[in-house]
Amino acid sequence: MTSASPHLVWDWNGTLLNDLSLVVACTNAVFASEGGPSVSSDEHRVRFRRPIADYYAEVLGRAVGDDAFGRLDRIFHDAYRSGLTSCELAHDAVDAMTAWSGSQSLLSMWFHDELVPAVATYGLAGRFARVDGLRAQVGGDRKAESLVRHLDALGVDGRSVVLIGDSLDDADAARSVGAHAVLYTGGFTDRSRLVASGHPVADTLTGAVTLATHLVDPLHRA
Repeated sequence: MTSASPHLVWDWNGTLLNDLSLVVACTNAVFASEGGPSVSSDEHRVRFRRPIADYYAEVLGRAVGDDAFGRLDRIFHDAYRSGLTSCELAHDAVDAMTAWSGSQSLLSMWFHDELVPAVATYGLAGRFARVDGLRAQVGGDRKAESLVRHLDALGVDGRSVVLIGDSLDDADAARSVGAHAVLYTGGFTDRSRLVASGHPVADTLTGAVTLATHLVDPLHRA
């Protein structure tokens, strides 16, 4: 039997971890390797989407097949690993996690074997009921299937869940399991795109938790 108690799923990159500048730099390394243009942080926030191969194809002006994307994904992640020590948690990440009174977990589309030690490095070990990252060799796909597996492993009913993330893909993943989503404007997606989705939007993580609490209060009282 799955639990109906309120549960919060956190996104990692661009949400709890403030890595937008690094991600844009790594994305530009990908584009430079193909003789493509560079993008600013604002441009990235307007154009970024999953599957990431579609985003790359739009900027480069040509299709990006599986083999090409695998090579570009390696370029991105090699650059990302080199710069990760420059990234910090979002300024109110710890306060936001502390403000949530129910269970919480972490689901990222970053590689699992690198995510778990990184979470510990940032002092967050033990805060989450479960931490899941990508177990494939190549990233870039949508989050929905990973969220299904994550909630199944937790024994949590999607209807009792709020996902806090920074992308429309997070919202789509939440919708696919009957969960709520609160979208955070401090990450990879332009605020106007998040607002246009119709989901609740917050400019801070503590504000996102407040919205999340309001969404699941009726479930909690039931």
